[in-house]
Amino acid sequence: MTGKEILLDAIQGKITERPAWMPFVGCHGGFLVGRTAKEYLQSAELIVEGLLKAKSLYKPDGMPVMFDLQIEAEILGCNLHWADEVPPAVTSHPLAMGKKIVDLPELDETKGRFPIIVQALETLKKEIGQDTALYGLVCGPFTLALHLLGNNIFLDMYDNEDAVLEVINYCADICIKSADIYLDHGADVIAVVDPMTSQISPEHFEQFVTPAMNRVFDHIRSRGGISSIFVCGDVTRNLEVMTKTTADNISVDEQVDMAHLRELCEAQGKSFGGNIKLTAVLLLGDANDARMEVLDIMEKSGRKGFILAPGCDLPYAVPSKNLQAVAEMVHDEYAREAAKSLSAKADDSFDDVELPDYLGARAVVVDVITLDSTSCAPCQYMMEAVEKAADAAMVKVWINEHKIKVREGIGVMMKLGVKNLPTICINGEPTFASIIPDQTTLVKAIEKAAIEKMSI
Repeated sequence: MTGKEILLDAIQGKITERPAWMPFVGCHGGFLVGRTAKEYLQSAELIVEGLLKAKSLYKPDGMPVMFDLQIEAEILGCNLHWADEVPPAVTSHPLAMGKKIVDLPELDETKGRFPIIVQALETLKKEIGQDTALYGLVCGPFTLALHLLGNNIFLDMYDNEDAVLEVINYCADICIKSADIYLDHGADVIAVVDPMTSQISPEHFEQFVTPAMNRVFDHIRSRGGISSIFVCGDVTRNLEVMTKTTADNISVDEQVDMAHLRELCEAQGKSFGGNIKLTAVLLLGDANDARMEVLDIMEKSGRKGFILAPGCDLPYAVPSKNLQAVAEMVHDEYAREAAKSLSAKADDSFDDVELPDYLGARAVVVDVITLDSTSCAPCQYMMEAVEKAADAAMVKVWINEHKIKVREGIGVMMKLGVKNLPTICINGEPTFASIIPDQTTLVKAIEKAAIEKMSI
């Protein structure tokens, strides 16, 4: 069987001879060809070059054509900030600046960077499409709505439900248009990537997200396509409602228990994918860390309806040897058995990583533990929420972002006892884990911490 056939069997819930392997190569493709993320994500030729290099190195069964959740937002009028090693970040929100839905531009394959995507997809279809499944990734309706509305969406979900539903339904229409562009040009799977759904409750997911997503998934199925819902972030509380959508596949990141996900997906007749650790293993670990991680995930996930994948978009500078070690575990049964005899390296004690002096600081210290606010949408919006609350609070606030893409960030995360990303810690105490509080709640928490500190 070809790798593509194995992946398509897996995503349709069948037992496969080995795990299907799906590295989410986004801006990492730029790293492979020695170009910046900004250059790579704006060039069909570089995308093709990067993905062909990734195919040669990593022996994947499938790959995304583009991993950038700002494609649709850019066309609809959001401004972007570009960087060298991460996808662009949204910096303006048209619907929060007085525009109405009717004022937003139309979306079709001639707009924005879709011509680049179409050109790359058609080339890749000819070059590797016979044995490699090509994914079209679209920004999910809730995350796209947040791009258009900004953080106010969280309050509006309580105070102005109808208006939020209108925007999310509009964004579902955009998702359908994006999916059609990919399907029209040969994509095998459409993944609706909606990381900001990790920030809402199951009740809000069912109220605001499920109907919109189901319209998208049902449309994809009506066209003979295969669909996946992919959430980067700790979506544990929403796993059950996610599995009850009409998507064919559920893909998750490293913070989700794969055994639990497997159980939920089996109950709903869905396939599932994930969830290799991006930073601690792939970026900062070594080849043996990658082998041990993959063996553990494979054991928990079994061979029915399972796709091995990183938890989200691969960091730009992931060492190729670590991803090649993953491929080795996928393709070489003997290598798997040999690796089982090796023990993973001892955990780092992080003795040299120091925490802030919370008692001695002449301010409330707010630590935000993130993947990276320049590339992770939930992290970006959590940082924005903290900065606004700090400005509004009646006390002095010091803000630190600790990115777990670097060792220091992992050390702070471990020492503060943080289990989820992103998390807000106030004076050394994890206070808001994997959820963005509204400004009033966050300001009160900061001011309360100041009062408690003065009383010590």
